[in-house]
Amino acid sequence: MNRIAVVAAGQGAQKPRMLTGWLKLPGVREAVTSWSEQADVDLIELGTKADADTLAATENAQPILVCLGVLISDMLADKDLVLAGHSVGELTAACLAGVVDPGTAVTLARRRGLAMARACAAEPTTMAAVIGGNPDDVVSRLTDLGLSAANINGAGQIVAAGPVDAVAKLVAEPPAGTAVKQLHVAGAFHTAYMEPAQEAFAQAAHEITFSDPKYPIISNLDGQEVRSGDELRDRLIAQVTAPVRWDLCLKQLAARQPDLAISAPPGKVQASLLSRQIPSLRTLCVTTPRDATQAAAQLEELSPVLQEA
Repeated sequence: MNRIAVVAAGQGAQKPRMLTGWLKLPGVREAVTSWSEQADVDLIELGTKADADTLAATENAQPILVCLGVLISDMLADKDLVLAGHSVGELTAACLAGVVDPGTAVTLARRRGLAMARACAAEPTTMAAVIGGNPDDVVSRLTDLGLSAANINGAGQIVAAGPVDAVAKLVAEPPAGTAVKQLHVAGAFHTAYMEPAQEAFAQAAHEITFSDPKYPIISNLDGQEVRSGDELRDRLIAQVTAPVRWDLCLKQLAARQPDLAISAPPGKVQASLLSRQIPSLRTLCVTTPRDATQAAAQLEELSPVLQEA
């Protein structure tokens, strides 16, 4: 049993100026500047001045999300954790578990994002969220349209991906009992369309030493625990073209019966999914430095209980 679950956000959670408040904390601006140089991307510009469209570009969204998520590492030190990250959030989880350092995590996210952007440019594809309905009926409808279930998020949400015209037809003619929302993304992530990106990311990942994680990480591929750095590298590479099985990650987290969950910044999307899927689990949503201060205080209050247990 791991007493504190930590989940990290994937693309779609980014918001303009989400880094601004964090830069006022001691040492953060210097750290983010260093990571920017390492990753060859201006994270401060992205996190304080970029508009929504600029942030939505996958080569920008991925590194800034990882940058923000790893800022809570100090408050998690020496806690009894289990971690999971949605898509690129798995790099955030890897950093929080000590597999790679923050600058490396941000750099890998940038290289992953650039590779995926190039793959998106090769063929017009997109994604849409299907909410509600019978999951088997939804998947059957996607198959009929030549689409893939790129994310199975739990809480009644499946994200479809594939050719633009097929997604448009899904939006126009949704499966019974569902609502379908077009997503503003560059392409069909977590499908075979990302094979060129997978190859490029694999090259980047194999240039890095992956330490064994200090805490268990729950894999997007199948909701199983990963304890080896080499295995995590292989799974990170595989998930570029594989569906994100966030439903299985949440099921695994629930089975561990944690006392508390923390949704790393920007925390709202994953906190919402957690609360709907595991309503009995107390979830702290960390989006701002004030949220982090409050969460750290609650972790300290919980520490004596954990030591007694």
